[in-house]
Amino acid sequence: MPKTFASVPTSGFVHPGIVNTKETLDYIAQQANSGDANRLAAYQYVLNYCNNHSPSGQYKATVNVAGGVSTPDEAAFKGDALLSYALALRWAKTGTGSYATTVKQILDGWANAFRGFSVSGSNPYQAYLEASWAAPTFVAAAEIIKYYVPANGQGAGWTSAENTQFCTFLNRMKDNYINHATDPEYNNNWNVSEGWAKIAIGIFEDSQTVYQNGITVIKNVLPIVIASDGSMDGEICGYHNDYVHFQYTLTGLSYAANTCGIQGDLSIYSASNSRLLTGYNYHYKLMHGTVSPPCSPRGNPSNPIWPGINVADRHYNTAETNYIANHYVPDTNGLPGGDVGFLCWTNYTHHNVPTNF
Repeated sequence: MPKTFASVPTSGFVHPGIVNTKETLDYIAQQANSGDANRLAAYQYVLNYCNNHSPSGQYKATVNVAGGVSTPDEAAFKGDALLSYALALRWAKTGTGSYATTVKQILDGWANAFRGFSVSGSNPYQAYLEASWAAPTFVAAAEIIKYYVPANGQGAGWTSAENTQFCTFLNRMKDNYINHATDPEYNNNWNVSEGWAKIAIGIFEDSQTVYQNGITVIKNVLPIVIASDGSMDGEICGYHNDYVHFQYTLTGLSYAANTCGIQGDLSIYSASNSRLLTGYNYHYKLMHGTVSPPCSPRGNPSNPIWPGINVADRHYNTAETNYIANHYVPDTNGLPGGDVGFLCWTNYTHHNVPTNF
């Protein structure tokens, strides 16, 4: 039987509390608005994504997804999730109401239309993963819009009706898809993505039960997907045989650890003898060629680097995580080689942000 872990906050949830907090959003906005060159350079990636993308307007009842390729529906769905988050960050910095309005239009559009997924291709379970990827990004945007107030004092005006509709949208994804991402028993990034999604949804919905279920999924899979020496051969070799999927695992775990840390629980960072850090140390060795996986993976372990590293490095701040973070170079839109699986722009929101708040 899977173990359960008692890691529930004792005094309710911190809001906004998914990846970002009021204090971190205040800090990066103040730096950028004061002309800090490094923060502005990182913020430029947020601007690029906002300027290069528009809301899809393709708010559908049924979203078609497929494994290994991006369908038009998937591109619209996850692309809109990313755009809503990027625009929420832009609004938090500038206080310009039109950006919050567009975020709400995107969130309302999908929340009102969405009823479920259809699956093309050979993997009938693919919708479980796609929901687990998209939900936390939508939620991170909504958390900012619902709770954050920029320096100008003008909130976004998230209504109770919008909140109810959005929670219904999240619960459709959670109950029908996310809850089943562990069903195939892959014991890999699918499990991690389910756990991360439940943590995010639980916080937004103020559900200790959903939040705790997410932590349990994360802590159960952590020592399985990352071996005691840090190797992640099941993610690098086998079906995947690439240098991408193991970074999905590291990023999902980092986001889960960071978000629970905001809620006062840092235990994922240290769980299973700091297995997450051991995984990053293995990544560091891959980049230096001092370890070799038992296969010949496609790609390069040094490029692209996935955005979870900035979150992990903010906490661990070791020579190894520093090195990987210094090699984080996203594409012009701030994504790791165009990948839309996880929320991005951590070079803006987390890199060189103090840990005392």
